[in-house]
Amino acid sequence: MSIKDNMVVQFNYTLRDEKGEVLESNEGREAIAYLHGHDNMMPGIEDAINGKEIGEKFTITPPAADTYGERQPDSEQRVSVKHLVGAKVWKPGMAAVVNTEQGQRQVTIIKVGKFMATVDVNHPLAGRELTFDIEIVGARDASDEEIAHGHAHGAGGHHH
Repeated sequence: MSIKDNMVVQFNYTLRDEKGEVLESNEGREAIAYLHGHDNMMPGIEDAINGKEIGEKFTITPPAADTYGERQPDSEQRVSVKHLVGAKVWKPGMAAVVNTEQGQRQVTIIKVGKFMATVDVNHPLAGRELTFDIEIVGARDASDEEIAHGHAHGAGGHHH
């Protein structure tokens, strides 16, 4: 069964940096599940999975624009320290999460004071050449409800 739009796809992955160091992996955890063709996955990953079969393993290095995006210059912002999530004490270089009107956003601390912090709003992996080792472990036709909601339900997907 070839992967195509309106299918719920499950895959395992390992993410490596330019030096081959492992940055992330879902090894030992539940497979990632998403609704294919509904912009629920990075474009570089979804494009690579399109047309693949269950059981296929492959490695890709998509352009930064198709993963975490290109680094945007002049992307510093000042935010109140009380809005930073992830630690009690902040230091430059640390990653934090900020809740925005568009949802959560990962930022990097540049400078921190008693009440305000200067953060880089680029994703910490933006602009980097990243390699993904992917294994397709499952795929099925999406239900009408999943298609209407625009995301996968159940194991590895969204729970209502």
